Amino acid sequence: MATTNQILVKVAAKQPLTEDVVGLTLVAVNGEPLPPWQPGAHIELALETCTDADGNVDADNVMLRQYSLCSDCNDSSQWQVAVLREEGGRGGSLFIHNQIQQGDTLKVSEPRNHFPFKPRKKCLFIAGGIGITPMLPMIQEADAKGLDWRLVYLSRERSRMSCLEKLAHYDQSRITLNGDKEDGYIDLPGLLATCDADTSVYSCGPKPLLDALEQRYAEQANPIWSLDIERFAAGPVDNSGGAFDVVINSTGQRIRIPEGESALTVLREAGIKIPTSCGDGVCGSCETGVLSGVPDHRDSILSEEERADNDYMMLCVSRSVSPELVLDL
Repeated sequence: MATTNQILVKVAAKQPLTEDVVGLTLVAVNGEPLPPWQPGAHIELALETCTDADGNVDADNVMLRQYSLCSDCNDSSQWQVAVLREEGGRGGSLFIHNQIQQGDTLKVSEPRNHFPFKPRKKCLFIAGGIGITPMLPMIQEADAKGLDWRLVYLSRERSRMSCLEKLAHYDQSRITLNGDKEDGYIDLPGLLATCDADTSVYSCGPKPLLDALEQRYAEQANPIWSLDIERFAAGPVDNSGGAFDVVINSTGQRIRIPEGESALTVLREAGIKIPTSCGDGVCGSCETGVLSGVPDHRDSILSEEERADNDYMMLCVSRSVSPELVLDL
């Protein structure tokens, strides 16, 4: 499971939040406080879907799925996540909705954060659907620090908006709920026109929303407001590019990554144990340390600064600029 330690948790509560969103409350099985985390963090759930005749888990049938923490980051007694049921997804959400029950135990990772909250004086949160989840702890912190914040919560219908009870105690003048069916489509250019140089824009949601935000941000001749986003899914995986070698630091084994093939796929076929989940550079499960060489970063996670450092890469989508990469495997 990723690069973080595993924690055994119990599902203390499972409750429907909307027709297609379920909330899980998780507590440590040993009763100890859970590790600290900051707004924007997620945890990775190991969903064990198959066991052998002796009851042992088949490693090839463990789904790793990432969900943003949406609880109070000051409360170490529990974690909360909200999971959208996706009929056409990769199976993780259906497994949680249909199989996971109150009282079950799960292995989860320690919190990881690829979407850190580093606001300016003002914050505009734009949440699309289940993208509200990482926004909630950010709003909590922004409000506690006395920042000038606003939330625009978008959904196809208002009835599909989850976690509304977590917003009830805030100043409602700061919150705009917009259901496409009831309210029409939001005027995104007009909304962004209200942002000044003191404004940080944070957004999580479906691809069309995030693509539109990135386009508007790029159209600024001299960027005024800042933009930070978290994606659920990336675009088509691009495996184009020349062949390169990967050297496994622990053994010295050299493995050729052919042109057009994923480094993750080739390494796993060679028997190298690397966790994976999304396969398209958005979850971070296959994040691997780079000891030498220059990766060709193609993920949707690392910041420009992190890419420049070249300390880590996502093996599912990234390739290499240099002829060789030495990986911390």
